[in-house]
Amino acid sequence: MTSDIRSFSPLSLLVQAWRMTVRDWRAGELRLLAMALVIAVASVSSVGFLADRIRQALERDAAQLLGGDVVLISDNPADQGPREEARRLGLSVTENLQFPSMASVGTGDAARSQLAALKAVRPGYPLRGSLRVADGPTAPDEPTREIPAPGTAWVDPQLLSLLDVRVGDDLQLGDRHFRIARVITVEPDRGMNFINVAPRVMIREDDLASTGLVTFGSRITYRLLAAGQPAAAREYAAWLQAHPQRGQRVETLDSGRPEMRRTIDRAQQFLSLVALLAALIAAVAVALAARRFTLRHFDSVAVMRCLGATQTTLTRLFAVEFLIIALGAAAVGSALGYAAHEGLIAALGGLITADLPRAGPLPAIQGFLAGVWLLMGFALPPLAQLRHVAPARVLRRDTGVAPARTALGYGVGALGFALLLLWFARDLKLGLMVAGGFLAGFLLFSGISWLGLRWLEPLRQWQRGPVALRFALAGVVRRRGATVAQICALAVGLMAILLLSITRGDLVEGWRGAAPPDAPNRFLINIQPDQREAVSQRLAQAGLGHVQLYPMIRGRLIEINGREVGPADYQDDRAQRLVDREFNLSYMDELPGHNRDVAGRWLDPDAAEVSMEQGIAKTLGVNLGDTLRFDIAGNAVDVKVTGLRAVDWDSMQVNFFAILSPAALRDMPQSWITALHLPPEQADLSNALIREFPNLTIFDTSAILRQVQDVLEQVVAAVQFLFLFTLAAGCLVLYAALASTRDERVREAGLLRALGATRRQLSMAQWLELAAIGGAAGVLAAAGASVIAWLLARYVFNFALTPNPWVWATGLLVGVACAWAGGWMGLRGVLRQPPLATLREA
Repeated sequence: MTSDIRSFSPLSLLVQAWRMTVRDWRAGELRLLAMALVIAVASVSSVGFLADRIRQALERDAAQLLGGDVVLISDNPADQGPREEARRLGLSVTENLQFPSMASVGTGDAARSQLAALKAVRPGYPLRGSLRVADGPTAPDEPTREIPAPGTAWVDPQLLSLLDVRVGDDLQLGDRHFRIARVITVEPDRGMNFINVAPRVMIREDDLASTGLVTFGSRITYRLLAAGQPAAAREYAAWLQAHPQRGQRVETLDSGRPEMRRTIDRAQQFLSLVALLAALIAAVAVALAARRFTLRHFDSVAVMRCLGATQTTLTRLFAVEFLIIALGAAAVGSALGYAAHEGLIAALGGLITADLPRAGPLPAIQGFLAGVWLLMGFALPPLAQLRHVAPARVLRRDTGVAPARTALGYGVGALGFALLLLWFARDLKLGLMVAGGFLAGFLLFSGISWLGLRWLEPLRQWQRGPVALRFALAGVVRRRGATVAQICALAVGLMAILLLSITRGDLVEGWRGAAPPDAPNRFLINIQPDQREAVSQRLAQAGLGHVQLYPMIRGRLIEINGREVGPADYQDDRAQRLVDREFNLSYMDELPGHNRDVAGRWLDPDAAEVSMEQGIAKTLGVNLGDTLRFDIAGNAVDVKVTGLRAVDWDSMQVNFFAILSPAALRDMPQSWITALHLPPEQADLSNALIREFPNLTIFDTSAILRQVQDVLEQVVAAVQFLFLFTLAAGCLVLYAALASTRDERVREAGLLRALGATRRQLSMAQWLELAAIGGAAGVLAAAGASVIAWLLARYVFNFALTPNPWVWATGLLVGVACAWAGGWMGLRGVLRQPPLATLREA
């Protein structure tokens, strides 16, 4: 027997490890560890599966704001190269073109004309999303995959009001008359630029030649739209950017629709946060379950040492056994996670209206690797203690175990786990902040718990209190290491749950507040200075008196610190476009409420100064103290950069890249602009304003805002339900954490009963001890969750977080409840057994 143990071959080692696994499973030694691991992988993978599918759906649906996945915009028709490359990659392709043109009705003195944004489309438009059209301005709309029929035009409702025509009337475009067939209510890819500010007129591209509007020198914007599989779309965008041509630019969701990109990014951050917290709870449960397994195997290892097993053989046997458990539990957990996420989608019902794509393999791989690494990383360090079990323990069970050098093992496990967290987060700042916050919290909780127990130690000698209370104090102080570990485990798990509670509440409400239902959905531009007071009064009469008007001046940046700048001075495409066109400049006395200073100071009204948006300043290489020169209608204006601002672009308010001092721009040619929220019942106000002020242009952003809010609500619903799932998983792993100390409590209870303590006294002592542990863990968890939530709100999600005093009370009560529930489930049979049987089993 001894020679067999000493001379294990690889095959016999595997066979023996398998026998040990089966034996330990039947004896119940591995069930807690396997349960914790299965729950860990299931929670992580289920969150990963749902987050991955929602992310794919959000990116797919958000692409409708471009009309496709990739858009090539150019001043001239694209050659065959981009079309052939798109078809080679299996992408669908369509094209359209647009330009400003006059639309007319009537003849002679009764003729009326209006500048319109003419758009000629081909079949298949749009590739993403769908147009919504109606039979009249007040008729219900519906989605359509069609385009205008030959000889017909679809128009914005605003154009009907401007020209005083109805659906069915004729509209003249150049040399051709078109019948107005439908009204456009939603045009998914309509961006906010000069061409699109004018009312839309849409016709077939086949009809464009007959209008005679396309001639030499026409200022036409050509758009080639492509859509297909995400990988192919990314490859196509990269190909286009690698083969640039003059007058062309490439738009994707990242570059073309920044407001939707920010919404998608925040959605992914929220969902990633849920996955991160599930992984953190899992790590606590696996580590404590592995510790319990190790402690229960000291005696069996001592027997194997007596039979001649070496330290190396023991390490290999248990490593293989743990690997078998890790692979099996990871496979079962991944399967359960997939099933759980399917059930979650069914439970969501109509809350997630998008047709979710199928899940990719990445969440399963992440869950599988997480399970294997969690067990191997956090179980092998305590397993190293088994190498040092003395054979003398067979005769004397009180023989201690030599301390093992497990710091390196825990370090490797923690490093690997941190990398897993960063992988789950897909965001370096989010991953580092959550992982660092929980690591710092664990260390801080350990220190506070240790100091608290040292402070309680003198009370151990207290002789006048109730017996149950004295037993509880003695148990907490005597098992100081176990108590600290239990408090920290409960605190970290509860901190994750409380952090999710805060995230679900305050952060979600803060996110909703970034794009609230009453966010501005109309932009009024081209308000002349002499119309400013009249427009303000008209808006006030309509109940919109809080609307603020801003001056807007067009100017081109021509010099930085006395050096001329142009597109050739920059490598970045966006920087080249910015310096190649005019900026919208403004001036004001006070910082707008939806902006905040991040560097420098606000403007001196009487000086020549400028405050720059921090993103545009970084793109153009502008720093505090630089001197900029703008060309405004032939006038050179020199200003000094005295401040950088953070702009809340999601607010849908009027925002400017550059705000100058009033003294620098007050006398320059200018118009005024404002943003307002127009409720549906006041939709006719737009037409009334245009009749009273014909030069006004009103841009309706309600479609864009509605799409952003739809995406937001779907993600909020998903986060709410994922929170419930992770909360349930957290409660289960908290039970596993409490049950990991069951053996120590069993032995202690048996010894006290043998010395004369009654079952009632021990039961009360256990309740008091668990309440103390749970209450301390709850208070510490509330403090940690509040701090991490504030950091996330301030530096990741960019929201203002309102302090919530109920978090502290909730943490205390939930901590006590979890400790009691875990103690009842894990220790309910201990006091019913005779003391002798309890001591023998322990």
